[in-house]
Amino acid sequence: MTTSSILAAEHYVAATGPFSLAWLLIVLPLAGAIVLLLVGKRADKWGHLLGTATVVAAFVLGLWMFISLGDSADKAMSLHMFTWAPLGSFKIDAGLLFDPLSAIFVLLITGVGALIHVYSIGYMEHDPDRRKFFAYLNLFVATMLLLVLGNSYIAMYVGWEGVGVSSYLLIGFWQYKRTASSAAKKAFIMNRVGDVGMSIAIFIMIATVGSSSFADVFGATGQISAGIATAIALLLLLAACSKSGQVPLQAWLPDAMEGPTPVSALIHAATMVTAGVYLIARSAPIFNLSESAQLVVTIIGAVTLLYGCIAGCAYDDIKKVLAYSTVSQIGYMFLAVGLGPGVYALAIVHLLAHGFFKAGLFLGAGSVMHGMNDEVDMRKFGGLAKHMKITFVTFGFGYLALIGFPFLSGFYSKDPIIEAAFAAGGAKGWILGGAATLGAGLTAFYMTRLMIMTFFGKPRWEKDVHPHESPSTMTIPMIVLALGSIFAGFIMVKVLSVTEWLTPTVGPEADLHGGLDAIGLPSIAISLIVLAFIAVGIFAAWWFFGRKAVPRVAPAKVSWVTRAARANLYGDAFNEGVFERPGLALTRASLWIEEHGIDGTVNGISGSVTSGSGRLRRTQNGAVRSYALSMLGGVVIILVALLAVRFA
Repeated sequence: MTTSSILAAEHYVAATGPFSLAWLLIVLPLAGAIVLLLVGKRADKWGHLLGTATVVAAFVLGLWMFISLGDSADKAMSLHMFTWAPLGSFKIDAGLLFDPLSAIFVLLITGVGALIHVYSIGYMEHDPDRRKFFAYLNLFVATMLLLVLGNSYIAMYVGWEGVGVSSYLLIGFWQYKRTASSAAKKAFIMNRVGDVGMSIAIFIMIATVGSSSFADVFGATGQISAGIATAIALLLLLAACSKSGQVPLQAWLPDAMEGPTPVSALIHAATMVTAGVYLIARSAPIFNLSESAQLVVTIIGAVTLLYGCIAGCAYDDIKKVLAYSTVSQIGYMFLAVGLGPGVYALAIVHLLAHGFFKAGLFLGAGSVMHGMNDEVDMRKFGGLAKHMKITFVTFGFGYLALIGFPFLSGFYSKDPIIEAAFAAGGAKGWILGGAATLGAGLTAFYMTRLMIMTFFGKPRWEKDVHPHESPSTMTIPMIVLALGSIFAGFIMVKVLSVTEWLTPTVGPEADLHGGLDAIGLPSIAISLIVLAFIAVGIFAAWWFFGRKAVPRVAPAKVSWVTRAARANLYGDAFNEGVFERPGLALTRASLWIEEHGIDGTVNGISGSVTSGSGRLRRTQNGAVRSYALSMLGGVVIILVALLAVRFA
């Protein structure tokens, strides 16, 4: 039985019991946001507590529903809310779907989101707009929950747009900084590109199937031609690339670091960047109809994971290094979902594991900034392991998990994706597997470089900086996430088997042994090769940055590779040359045509009328002789006209 047939046969039963409360998952954080925004400054003293409590309550409810779903024979509970647009025989319903895939995302969003809320209590303690910040965080969580719980593409689209608005508000939260407001606008505009793709895809679904609900669309995959499926899949992929920061729409993600650090953690770990992976995994029945679309997804994933790795090697901003790391890791997930049936679940496992260690890394970076007067330049750190022990240890476990150190979360979640890439077979398998393996080595290099420049070596900070550990409201979430970095992968793979949990939604996990045997590379050999690349990456980082002093100013004379990496492989330059400058030129041309063409014509006509009427007005001078002369002239003209008609 193929994945498509499993999904097409899935019966969405009406939600009962705890599943009938699915709407509360969204309403709780949304109500918190509304209250905080309406009450205003009167909530300054308790707003952060309300915002945190609503997300914690949503997590508890989500956990209850998750456990209940495991005990239930039905694996997809649909909850009809109301009818949006009744248009004759066609209507658009608003509803929610709670199934294994959405249940896992609910736990990730509310669980990690709650920890980030707790952390934010300490991190934003002295910010005068802390209450507003928590309102925006709640709004972000609520819209992301709507995105993953919607039972149709239109419901998902509403959450999709809500996430875009929320990210705009949070990235530009410190709007008095020009860089923050520019980053917010950049993220908003680049996401609109993907939104257009998703909109058109939904229109095509409605035109083809007559509905946008998952049940109807997936149940009608037999009626969708390969060409239509490819078109829908590629349009959905465009939307996924924009939300998840994948090539060619990746440029907004590193700039989003201008927002407060908890925002970076929330965007990169539990919400926005995971939306693209969720969209493709949810749309598995459509992607399974088009091998061409799947190939494009794998190519984008492989290119993006290497792009993120190379750019991350050259940056000195600790948050931007982590941002490019996210770009790269999401690339691994795209590579997995592009490999099709049997591998979707591996992408979700890596997404969940990544949620733990990436959130921990960002919160750790925020803790470093907290103790270093908001400094982000790693060249001005050094030796912080002695001064910030909790931050160092928790950040260290996140680092080890990210590079795939044996028996930590990243090892269990990333290695299977690399094996699946090799198992694709032929040249495709070698290229994709080789790219994923090379990416593992590069990840080890730039993350080890980050660790050395931040926590080891001699101090390089200014005299007025006094590094210190963060308060418990910040360190406790970091400790919890560090535990997740250590154990989450093992639990998800060896104890609970998330891939088996996801089978009703994305199909069973594929047996990769046949593909690996065909190329003569057993699983253990691939693991050893990946570990060898990781070891080389760690050694290279130590060779260049660990055994000698790190200069406080980045060297100006560097290779062309380093220059290109510092310029994010000219991604911004490409966008500026291909889109921005032609767009500005088109705008100037349109403005010229409007001013000198349309406006010029209209102004010319009005000027002629004004001038003519002015001359005529001079004939109205009150002199009888002038009026008599005018009447005589009129009579002559009429006579001439009559004679002309008569003898013509």
